[in-house]
Amino acid sequence: MPRYQPQPSDRFTFGLWTVGHTGRDPFGEPTRAPLSAPEVVRLVAEAGAAGVNFHDNDLVPIDASPAERDRIVRDFRAALDETGLTVPMATTNLFSDPAFRDGAFTNPDPAVRALALQKTMGAIDLGVELGAETYVFWGGREGTEVDAGRDVVDGLKWFREAINYLLAYCADNGYDLRFALEPKPNEPRGDIFLPTVGAMLAFIETLDDPDRVGVNPEVAHETMAGLNVTHAVAQAWDAGKLFHIDLNDQNPGRYDQDFRFGAHNPKAAFHLVRFLEGVGYDGPLHFDAHAYRTSDPEDVKAFAAGCMRTYLVLKEKAEQFAQDDEIQALLAEVTGTDDAQGAGLVGPYSTDGAAALRAHDFDRAALGRRGRPYERLDQLTTDLLLGVR
Repeated sequence: MPRYQPQPSDRFTFGLWTVGHTGRDPFGEPTRAPLSAPEVVRLVAEAGAAGVNFHDNDLVPIDASPAERDRIVRDFRAALDETGLTVPMATTNLFSDPAFRDGAFTNPDPAVRALALQKTMGAIDLGVELGAETYVFWGGREGTEVDAGRDVVDGLKWFREAINYLLAYCADNGYDLRFALEPKPNEPRGDIFLPTVGAMLAFIETLDDPDRVGVNPEVAHETMAGLNVTHAVAQAWDAGKLFHIDLNDQNPGRYDQDFRFGAHNPKAAFHLVRFLEGVGYDGPLHFDAHAYRTSDPEDVKAFAAGCMRTYLVLKEKAEQFAQDDEIQALLAEVTGTDDAQGAGLVGPYSTDGAAALRAHDFDRAALGRRGRPYERLDQLTTDLLLGVR
């Protein structure tokens, strides 16, 4: 088997909107011909992916007739059966149609909020029909440009009402779906509600059934805000809420670039892969990225293959990191403690333990002199990634 050849067990997935992206941007028309959903399925299957995900209108146009809808779904299912790909996740487009230009679930107009619920219920039905186990919610238009025009508390209330309604809809229909909320700080709105993983985690605890709701962190979205995506993912994991993840790459402070995974920040990508593999995350590894606008169809295939190859290379590097004696010795040093000073003083609270801690005489100067060899550790990590270890 060729090295770094993806296998179904790797759980790599792409969206119809990722590989099928036509190269259009706000300043230019499409540079590639659109691909049909079955064509995308066959392309990512050829590249070695295990699954494909979709927004409702990636698959079925918003104005399709019932007969057109049935034909499209039948052809899509035939491509899935032909290639063996699955549909682990589905989502709803609540950001493209002009009706949602001022928000969907958080729109001040109850008619628009009702339309958003109606559209999402149909999309959930479609996702379940095609085997999805996770349903992602990205609120691309849920936010503001003019803070005077929206009460944020009202917006959060309406968003909460929508998620609670859809949780009840799934329960009423016997759908065993988990919801994953996807944060993003801005774009296309000036400011999007619940912009970070931490904000989403706090919001989830206000829902009627928080156990069924988690998060879908995206590398680009956390990086746009100048945050450390591995820290965000670790927080989601620690909370038991890492239900799905979107892998791509991004430069801080820019528009949402959706670069190929690892294309710009390989060290950050390495630490993310090392974390995911280290904790045993076993959910889908979804690449929410686009090929460059300059890519032709063959280069799009290279983009898809490159996302998966980079993950597998970094997975191998993570294994090397774990087996490198010098690196592990330095890790032991930086995580070590002064047993003579700290033994038995840190742990669950007890009255006696608090009394012992209050009475302990610390050698503060000695603690202040103790260094941590982070420079050496980071350089060894760099050497490993550059292939000189």
